[in-house]
Amino acid sequence: MTPTSPSSNSFLTFFDRVRGGDQKAAEELVRTYEPEIRREVRLRLRDSRLRRDFDSMDICQSVMASFFVRASLGQFEVHKPEELIRLLVTMTRNKLVSQVRKQQTQGRDLRRRDAAGQEKLQTVAKGPTPSLLVANEELIQEFRKRMSTDEWRIAERRTEGLHWDAIAAEMGGTSEGCRKQLSRAVDRISQELGLEEPRTKVEDQKSGKEE
Repeated sequence: MTPTSPSSNSFLTFFDRVRGGDQKAAEELVRTYEPEIRREVRLRLRDSRLRRDFDSMDICQSVMASFFVRASLGQFEVHKPEELIRLLVTMTRNKLVSQVRKQQTQGRDLRRRDAAGQEKLQTVAKGPTPSLLVANEELIQEFRKRMSTDEWRIAERRTEGLHWDAIAAEMGGTSEGCRKQLSRAVDRISQELGLEEPRTKVEDQKSGKEE
């Protein structure tokens, strides 16, 4: 049964495998949803000058790299294929907006990265699919080193399958507060490593609806 099946239980099992770093599930996700991402990129890059500067495959790999990191850290909670598609499309739009904005403000200098993040991102890009990001866990370990004790505890509990309410009961505070704490940590470290560009408030609001 494919991840696009109407069976919610089948999809949830599939997504749990993705979050757990299952190579086959990650490759299946890429095969299934990569065309949707590339289609969105092509629709957005109508300007011929932008098409010269941005390649749909490069953007797709960047989106998938960010997705697998965030999924592996327990940030995303999706229950059906339609939600996953919306999430990936939103991430693609945000990625394009931030890259175009950076190009406009910094010219062609789009490659300035934290050394650790750049090296690992290049390793992922050279592989057959971005699922290698999850398999070797190198970036996840980099995130762990840069997270506070509480941030990592939240991420661990999420990867163990705990709901936000249960995490809040253990950690203190509210479920929304725990969710935002993890989200801010992942955003911060993604930007430190150069995996993502700083987002605007509008992009944060749109992305938050899908998390």
